[in-house]
Amino acid sequence: MQGASKTALMVCAYRARISRWERPLFVDRWAEALAGEDGHAIARAFDTHWPAMESWMALRVAYLDRLVGLAVDRVGVRQVVILGAGYDTRAARLPYAGVRWFEVDHPDTQAAKRERLAALPGYPVDAATYAPCDFEREDPIDRLLAAGMSPREQTLVIWEGVVPYLTEAAVRATATRLASGLDPRSIVAFDCVGKNMADGARLNEQDQGTRAFVGDLAEPVRFGSDHITPLLAACGYRWVRSVGFDDLALQFLGDYDRDRLFRFQRIVLCSPSTPDTPWP
Repeated sequence: MQGASKTALMVCAYRARISRWERPLFVDRWAEALAGEDGHAIARAFDTHWPAMESWMALRVAYLDRLVGLAVDRVGVRQVVILGAGYDTRAARLPYAGVRWFEVDHPDTQAAKRERLAALPGYPVDAATYAPCDFEREDPIDRLLAAGMSPREQTLVIWEGVVPYLTEAAVRATATRLASGLDPRSIVAFDCVGKNMADGARLNEQDQGTRAFVGDLAEPVRFGSDHITPLLAACGYRWVRSVGFDDLALQFLGDYDRDRLFRFQRIVLCSPSTPDTPWP
């Protein structure tokens, strides 16, 4: 990818919308200004293809926010890495004492984000340490080490909204590098889609439109899996858990609604070792 991510702006716009819910699952007070009219325009266009995106985004962000809290409070994690950070604001929204945040992303997206942050009064720009990385040419672990991350500290890696847009080779290479380059107690959390969505096979008209829309943003869906464990085992992980869209909707929204569709979305947690603490 060249140029700042457009889907990252769209995600930011959805966070702004969700923050205005009558009973929001989280509040991101910077998302509105960060998204700008361009981000909201992309989100409105995406709504015509997949109206459930706002719900999925609320569930994904809320679940991963909760994961950060559990990692810090239960396990004592003091390093959190946002891999492919886009316009993420967790370093500002979740300011846990003693926790160091690292944001890794393509230099173009990171530069665009920092330019927008500079125009936001009160945003704690120094809440995160920025590690620009061209994933096609550079090693993210090397970039994190150069930025001051300790490879001997248990780390939580949030790899949100990235994996579906990578090739399988890139997913394998990055997952393997995270498993070997971080403390083995570390947890990696990422979302992925089903194989049919990635291949474009056996999709209904609505899902075909969804897939085509993100492709038109120059960020096509490339990778999906219906059973991610074999790939992660080959990459060096010995503990894998996953939770689906419907499960999270039941947990956070209190209902199960088949009309939401897009039930092929999942969030996966994995670690090179078995955690001592139960994870959600």
